[in-house]
Amino acid sequence: MLIPGFRAAATAAGIKKHGGLDLALIVADRPATAAGVFTRNRVKAAPVLLCRRRLKHGLAQAILVNSGNANACTGTAGLKAARETTQAVARELRVAPNLVLPASTGVIGQPLPVEKITLGVPLLVAHLRPDGFEEAARAIMTTDTRPKSAHTSLKLAGHRVILGGIAKGAGMIHPDMATLLAFLFTDAAVSAPVLHRLLRQAVDQTLNCISIDGDTSTNDTALFLASGRAGSPTLTDPGEPGAAALAAALTEVLAELARQIVADGEGVRHRFRILVTGAATPAQAKRAAATIATSPLVKTAMAGPDVNWGRLMAALGRSGARFNPDRVDITFGEIPVVRQGVGLGEKAEEKARSAILAGPVTITLNLNAGEARAHCDTCDLTEDYVRINASYRS
Repeated sequence: MLIPGFRAAATAAGIKKHGGLDLALIVADRPATAAGVFTRNRVKAAPVLLCRRRLKHGLAQAILVNSGNANACTGTAGLKAARETTQAVARELRVAPNLVLPASTGVIGQPLPVEKITLGVPLLVAHLRPDGFEEAARAIMTTDTRPKSAHTSLKLAGHRVILGGIAKGAGMIHPDMATLLAFLFTDAAVSAPVLHRLLRQAVDQTLNCISIDGDTSTNDTALFLASGRAGSPTLTDPGEPGAAALAAALTEVLAELARQIVADGEGVRHRFRILVTGAATPAQAKRAAATIATSPLVKTAMAGPDVNWGRLMAALGRSGARFNPDRVDITFGEIPVVRQGVGLGEKAEEKARSAILAGPVTITLNLNAGEARAHCDTCDLTEDYVRINASYRS
């Protein structure tokens, strides 16, 4: 993945207990317009607080990301550590400190090893290169089993524009902002207000429509930087055709990153989409889809896989959506298993089980109560998920 105007690098700074790449740096050749969305969790990590503050002026030139340590619940010392590590980057790059954005992921409650990071910064800067994004994607992994990246291209006013990104996430994933770390880059020229609007809208349609375990992290961060190197006119109006085209490309990239995150969910065996249709309002559809997708009983049934549609109905019933249970239809892929609130028998369930095994499968619940719809992409909950999270700090 090559995005004009950006370079990346990664190194092993000794932050992770078991070694490996754990520190990444992504740098724009010159200050880029920047936007971000962050966790809505009331407990916010130090890098989130500092990053939000620095993004107020809509510019950034570097992103410093570490894995293995969240720098969350670390008080004033955590904020000081975030400042010191980003200042080290600023000195090495000879840029203003407020142009360096921090991000962290890993264990909560442990002091950030500032010295290890600052010692690694000169090495990162020395090894910055346009094709360094794959190593950067590996460096930000925690329980991920593989790096996640996506990119696309489009035409804006006759100019070829590139848009791409990297992300990490396998656990602590749930819709409530960004649900992970994601870093997006484009060589288009975009004003900061338009950039933020496009990012917010795309996140709502993609990263906010996935869930692995129902837990939102203290560190969730999605950043979007635009270098302007493509030479296309600056997008200043979210209503202009170029902005719509860029929005579609951004949504495409984020949707692919979201798909990769769910596919790499901790202990995942089966992926599925909960699609709620025929709801009275969009809000009720979204609430119903999220409630079903995060139900431990639904998720453990899917691990079987067991077509236990009664669990779907029970979760739907407590979601807060208004509907008549005697009008609900449920299908697994193209296989109907419930019609008008009544099951269609074992043969239908056996066919549906085959659809799960062939997966990923879309489970559609038609409430027949309106025209609204919403979806949530998720995965099963297996014994491997418990094992991974029972020993995460060891």
